Amino acid sequence: MTPYDEVMMSASLPSFSSLLAFDAAARHGTFTRAARELNVSQPAISRRVAMLEADIGVALFDRTTKPMQLTPEGISLFDVLRSGLSRLETTISDLRESAGNRKFTIAADPGFLTYWLLPRFQTLRAAFPELNFSFMTGDYRGAASNFDVLIRFGTGAWDGLTSSKVLGEEVYPVCAPVFLEDRDPNLDPLDIQSSRLLLLADSFQRWYDWKAWLAAAGVPTTRKLQTIEFDSYATVINAAIAGQGIALCWAGLLEDFLETGALVRVSDVQLVSDRGYFVYYDEALTENSAAARVAAWFSELG
Repeated sequence: MTPYDEVMMSASLPSFSSLLAFDAAARHGTFTRAARELNVSQPAISRRVAMLEADIGVALFDRTTKPMQLTPEGISLFDVLRSGLSRLETTISDLRESAGNRKFTIAADPGFLTYWLLPRFQTLRAAFPELNFSFMTGDYRGAASNFDVLIRFGTGAWDGLTSSKVLGEEVYPVCAPVFLEDRDPNLDPLDIQSSRLLLLADSFQRWYDWKAWLAAAGVPTTRKLQTIEFDSYATVINAAIAGQGIALCWAGLLEDFLETGALVRVSDVQLVSDRGYFVYYDEALTENSAAARVAAWFSELG
């Protein structure tokens, strides 16, 4: 079809406003009610229907009856028009429902999701009531996966994705009060070295570990440490709360436990780096414009 054909096809059809005026008048039986539905004046409906009749060349209403009745030609046009408009209304409704029910997926490191995001989830929902959130966890070291935004620990560099920092990396030791056994909560680094230490296993060494913290505290690391190793940060923290040992805390994640006293900080020594939790999203995905707004929410709240 050429552009000329498209223009001629459009020119062969009456205006959409006149068809809508006719549809409303045919359904209600009066121009007054049709005008009320379309939020225009009664004369405006009358003019649009008259223009439609002039364009087609036939009368669509028998105006000698009260209420006015459709002519045979009007009935024919109304049947076709109502069928088309009904399909259009259904399609638009389906599209709106589909858009409203699209999942917005947030992928995050398990520790961040458990201790930072979930306690703030109600605030996130209030900020974006139109989004239906879903969450996924995993170890996203490769290419971008099927998520809208990702919160990942690292340096903030990921080819093809835009990032901004949510939390920096500040690491210090914590434990449950019961583990101290009436000792001063500000432990000497040598006391910490000889204590039972809860360790997060990480073969890729993304995180600071106990050897790094003890070295920063000026304690030789030649001595064999007494550790219990776990494969998830949530399990490390649950063990610490249960009084099983001392864990490393990343600032910003465990404030609720520190405020309630479930955990206490046991040393002023802390490790600081340029790493941290960053929120990532693909700026090139224009169909996912919500990602930039959600990412900004994380950055502002962090």
